[in-house]
Amino acid sequence: MTRDQRYALVEDEGQRRPATANLVPGRQVYGEKLVAQDGTEWRIWNPYRSKLAAAISKGLEDFVVAPGSTVLYLGASTGTTVSHISDIVGPGGRVFAVEHTSRVARELLERVVAHRPNITPVMQDARSPREYFSVYGKVDVVYSDIAQADQTEIAIANCTAHLKPGGTLILIIKARSIDVTGSSASIIGSEIAKLAQDFDVRESIGLEPYDRDHSLVVAQMR
Repeated sequence: MTRDQRYALVEDEGQRRPATANLVPGRQVYGEKLVAQDGTEWRIWNPYRSKLAAAISKGLEDFVVAPGSTVLYLGASTGTTVSHISDIVGPGGRVFAVEHTSRVARELLERVVAHRPNITPVMQDARSPREYFSVYGKVDVVYSDIAQADQTEIAIANCTAHLKPGGTLILIIKARSIDVTGSSASIIGSEIAKLAQDFDVRESIGLEPYDRDHSLVVAQMR
């Protein structure tokens, strides 16, 4: 993989697995396997640990994160997917990683941010996007992976505040965080409908068997 590519499918134990070129050679983030191939160290991207990797494994076509991209990541947690996005955007890109929970944020800082200069931590609540004082300029992509009943509304508010016109929202819809009893297909459909006013939905993909009752949606802001 060269720096103008996003990710690759790397041969590992007889299977082709998604992987990113390690921005910090020799260093793991979450115990992922490192594979040396064609002069590059690859980090195997586990679809059971990352919803974006799950979508890739399910055939995601509209992969919008690219070298040099700026990404606002909501719900960074301990940094598994954040680290792979950091690999992809490379030294010329930037990931603004939003995480509110102090214990989780500490692990994010120690395991990921400390070793990756293209990640800016944002220790704020995703419900208050106007308070992200460390986010500068408009971003190319908003990636939202938060478990709240109003997760879609929070993502839209962040896009309104920080996404470039024509930029892209990658929204992880977690049906059981919204309604524990309803049909997941109906819930996901209702959440996608909330995007209709300001976004063009380009792709929606279910994440089973990696994550039950989850869907990844790619939508372009008008």
